[in-house]
Amino acid sequence: MELWGGDTVPEIHHDNMSDLLLLQSFLETADAGAITPAARHLFVTQPALSRRLRQLEKELGVTLFERSVRGVALTEEGRYVQREARALVERYEHMRAGVTAISNLETGKIRIGGGATAVSALLPGAIAAFQRKRPGVLFQVKEAGSREVERDVANERLELGVVTLPIDPTLIGEFEVTPLVTDRIVLVAAKTHPLASHKRIGVARLDGEDLVGFESPSAIRSLIDGALRSAGVKMNVVMELRSIPAILRMVATTGRLAFVSRLGIGQEADTENDIHPVSVTGLNITRDLAIIRKRNLPLSPAAAEFAATLSAT
Repeated sequence: MELWGGDTVPEIHHDNMSDLLLLQSFLETADAGAITPAARHLFVTQPALSRRLRQLEKELGVTLFERSVRGVALTEEGRYVQREARALVERYEHMRAGVTAISNLETGKIRIGGGATAVSALLPGAIAAFQRKRPGVLFQVKEAGSREVERDVANERLELGVVTLPIDPTLIGEFEVTPLVTDRIVLVAAKTHPLASHKRIGVARLDGEDLVGFESPSAIRSLIDGALRSAGVKMNVVMELRSIPAILRMVATTGRLAFVSRLGIGQEADTENDIHPVSVTGLNITRDLAIIRKRNLPLSPAAAEFAATLSAT
């Protein structure tokens, strides 16, 4: 005889049993068409399963099953609940599998931003190496100036940022900062420029020359402008660009000069042979790059592992 309404086991209140468990018990019973095999599959007693089904009916205010000695059959309301419950349980299982995948670094998304040097020189190799190990992880990379990246990390639009130090004074307390690398800013000349034939020049030779510059007021542009002012040199900025590859191409095609990150040049000057680094006596421009993350905000597992990997390179 199927247990249902006749047993006298005390009622369990709703707060002690999750809606999900009730729905899973209901679906198992509906699929089995009887209490006994459903209880066996759920590893519970028949009275315990009966209590769950009564509780769900009480919560919904409807009868879900027609009972008989042969088993149970769904009512019209029960068939509707079966369709909706199956969708809810499947969505929960999908969510649980997704959480497990994220925790195990099988999937996930890393939102990171950086300036021209970070995006063109530091991140590509690090991301490629990381994705060989974690192929399911997606990267969203934003190229922007350090100040914009700092604001995005502070406002949680990005998890990680690679920025030029020092941090904007108004945001210093917002971040955990991990030093990354010291970068040297070097002069490059088009192969057609008169200075390209010199391995080394004095800083005074730059006075009055045309310059392809970074966008103002980017952190790297401020460093370059400040160094030139300190050296008593004034150069004519004839165009402003954001990315290092764009600056190098413009230098090569227009026959001008530019200051760029030594890291950012990569192999372009050597392989294309259209631009040449030129050493400048009396001018030493360096900057420190760092990884930032919002203070007291836990990183996703993927972002935490990538940040550790990047800082170790």
